[in-house]
Amino acid sequence: MKSLAHRAGSIAIIGRPNVGKSTLLNRMVGMKISITSNRPQTTRHRLNAFVTEPDAQMILVDTPGFQTRHAGSLNRLMNRTVTRSLDAVDAVLLVVEAMRFTSEDRKVVALLPNRVPVILVINKVDKLDDKAVLLPFLEQMSKVFAFAEIVPVSAAKGTQVSHLKKILKAYLPEGPPQHDEDEVTDRPERFLAAELVREKLFRLLGEELPYAATVMVEKFEVRGNIRHIHMAIVVDKPNHKAMVIGKDGAKLKQIGTQARLDMEKLFGGKVFLELWVQIKSGWAETPKSLKNLGYE
Repeated sequence: MKSLAHRAGSIAIIGRPNVGKSTLLNRMVGMKISITSNRPQTTRHRLNAFVTEPDAQMILVDTPGFQTRHAGSLNRLMNRTVTRSLDAVDAVLLVVEAMRFTSEDRKVVALLPNRVPVILVINKVDKLDDKAVLLPFLEQMSKVFAFAEIVPVSAAKGTQVSHLKKILKAYLPEGPPQHDEDEVTDRPERFLAAELVREKLFRLLGEELPYAATVMVEKFEVRGNIRHIHMAIVVDKPNHKAMVIGKDGAKLKQIGTQARLDMEKLFGGKVFLELWVQIKSGWAETPKSLKNLGYE
C-alpha cells in the first residue's frame, strides 16, 4: 500500500487585535511560544512557530493585530509586518471572534490574497451560552469572502483545534520537513525572554503604560544550566518609570518574578533575571528609534 506523502508549508495567522491569534498558535504548538494578554498590540513582531507531526509540518506565522485606530510609526510598522507575512505563505488563517464582525475585521478581509486558500477561524465559541446562534453567523461570514473552510474553535479551551490542524494539512504542498522535530520557533531565546517581560507589562500595569513601553536585552549568557539575563524596560516618561517600579520596587519585582517563572518553564532551566527601567522619550515615534530597539 502506498504511504501518504508528507506535507510541509507555512500558514499566516491574521486578524484584528485581541481575537486570540497568539492563543491559537500556542494551542496548536502545544506550548506557550507567543505572548498573550487581553489588550490590543500585545504582539508586535512576526514570529514563526512549528507544529511537527508524522505526516506534516506546519510553519505558523503569528502576526500583530492589524491596526486601524492609530497611525503612529509603531502601528505602521506592525501593519507592514502583517501584509508582508501574506507574501509567501501556502494558506492563511483569518481569526474572528464569534458573533462579532466589525469594520476593523472588514479592513483585514480587504488584505486577504486570492492566490492561496483562506480558512476562517471563528474563535471564542466557548463564550456562547446558546451554540445555535452560531449558525446564522456562519451563514453571514460565508458571504464575506470565498473562504476555503470555516472552522469554529475555542483556542482557550482547545475545542476543535485538532480538527483545524487536520483540515490545514490538506492545503499544504507535498514536501519534507523544513525544521528539526525538536524546533518550536525560529526566534532565539533572548527574543522570547524579552517578550515574556513585555507580556507582564501588559498584564500587570494600567491601560496606557504598556503601549508606551518596550524591552531591550542588554546581556544574555548561559553558564551551565543557568541563564543570566539582564534587560532594560524602556518607557517614554519619568512618571511611567515610577509606575513600572512601583512602591518600594514592588511592581518591578512582581514583573520580574512572573517573567522568570515563565522563562524557566519555557527554557527548561534556572534563570537569573535582572530588570531595570530606562527613559527614552519618543522611542516609538520614528523608524530609526524603533530599529535601534530591535523592531524590524
